[in-house]
Amino acid sequence: MTEIDLQGSDITVEHIIRNAPVAFLYEEAIKHEQQSTISAQGALIAYSGTKTGRSPADKRVVEHPDSKDDVWWGPVNIPIDEKVFNINRSRAIDYLNTREKLYCVDAFAGWDPKYRIKVRVICARPYHALFMLNMLIRPNEEELASFGEPDCTIFNAGAFPANRHTAGMTSKTSVDLSLESKEVVILGTEYAGEMKKAVFTLMNYLMPKQDVLSMHCSSTADKETGQTSILFGLSGTGKTTLSADPKRLLIGDDEHCWSSEGVFNIEGGCYAKMVHLTREAEPQIFDALRFGAVMENVKYKDASRHVDFDNTDITQNTRGSYPIQFIENAKIPCVGGHPTDVVFLTCDAFGVLPPVSRLTPEQAEYHFISGYTAKIAGTEQGVDEPMATFSPCFGGPFLIMHPAKYAELLSTKIDKHNTNVWLVNTGWSGGQYGTGSRIKLSYTRAIIDAIHGGELASAPVAKDNFFGLDVVTKVDAVPDDVLSPRATWSDTSAYDKTASKLCGLFNENFAQYKDGVRKAVVDAGPQAINA
Repeated sequence: MTEIDLQGSDITVEHIIRNAPVAFLYEEAIKHEQQSTISAQGALIAYSGTKTGRSPADKRVVEHPDSKDDVWWGPVNIPIDEKVFNINRSRAIDYLNTREKLYCVDAFAGWDPKYRIKVRVICARPYHALFMLNMLIRPNEEELASFGEPDCTIFNAGAFPANRHTAGMTSKTSVDLSLESKEVVILGTEYAGEMKKAVFTLMNYLMPKQDVLSMHCSSTADKETGQTSILFGLSGTGKTTLSADPKRLLIGDDEHCWSSEGVFNIEGGCYAKMVHLTREAEPQIFDALRFGAVMENVKYKDASRHVDFDNTDITQNTRGSYPIQFIENAKIPCVGGHPTDVVFLTCDAFGVLPPVSRLTPEQAEYHFISGYTAKIAGTEQGVDEPMATFSPCFGGPFLIMHPAKYAELLSTKIDKHNTNVWLVNTGWSGGQYGTGSRIKLSYTRAIIDAIHGGELASAPVAKDNFFGLDVVTKVDAVPDDVLSPRATWSDTSAYDKTASKLCGLFNENFAQYKDGVRKAVVDAGPQAINA
């Protein structure tokens, strides 16, 4: 454990502890952080305060002449003036300078040395330091000694609020990014995930400029052949569940890049949802929550410190952070070859998309930009049908450039490397939510296994009349009728009406991107039919 001088960054605190050992950060958290304790499994239990999730509406990007033409401005990237950024930066540093002690984490983002960046995190909470030690790639002693100046610096003053009277501030929370100085300023939120996603957001700017595709996805590799695949999917589609495959090696569960050499993980750890976690259902994640891990916003039994994973009194978004090495079948270093298969996962609660379809390059761009899934109806009175959700590139909140830029990179790479692209529906069959039933996980696993095994590359297909998809009609261990969704509905006219409705929702959503993509991509979308 060493101390570091950060005078060049306007930090004047005398004691700044750099890359502190895990045990030391445990001690500091227990001493100085309210309610922090150690779970029965050995993980550090910490609390993030009022904010228990990200605050995307409070993200700001500096509008600067050098980068403004590259940024996809709008609700995802809200501009602020450079003067406002500097005001918030000064406010954060002023707060940090009131602390008797700070924690500094110097580590890397990106497992490929050719593309990795050096990240420095300056924070006041030991919990935040341990979190980022887990989520970034820790340098060895030689790398730390020669670390030098970082490529990205995060000033985390989350315990101190933003000033609402500052131009462009709409709340006490502000997460600001300058693409020129490559600095991140965090005010008004102590949710650790903001740091992780700030790094990913910056990578979504830096990597495409080097013709590297940054992706919000999981990635695995075959244990024997090394064959790599990637899985995209929004929350609830099965991305984490399907990537936790004991037959394969885990490259990573959330953030990756696809370069001219292949795939590499951006992160050094995993940030898993823990709500309703059981060892029986997800043994790898359960066993990873040991000494060195962080458990956020969980409830536990006072005497035993056993965590109650079903308790959501604080938040539904209970999380666990741990180094990827805690996963037994992790592939270290976290790199792989060019993917043979790309899978888009969707949980279609309307029950009209087929369990598996093979996509053309243009359809791949269309569905990548769409980023579709459907959530089941909530408890609001009068809401009794599924709700479509679209997130461009399956990671809209973290994009810096227009979605078309990432889609073009994806299309170029799948064409160059003859990669198969699949749309896999893990949602409903035989009717929409409330009428039909969820497609069995065993069927979805059989489909993913068949994709990885190469069997589906030559499987028979039939054209879908609504979505224009090449629907795979034969998969071992999956009943033929399940593969044709219209055949599973007792009322085919109801299927036609629902499918037509979803076609319309797709096209309505895609209208906002039409001016930024090729006509062939627009034409690859579904054809809405008036029901």
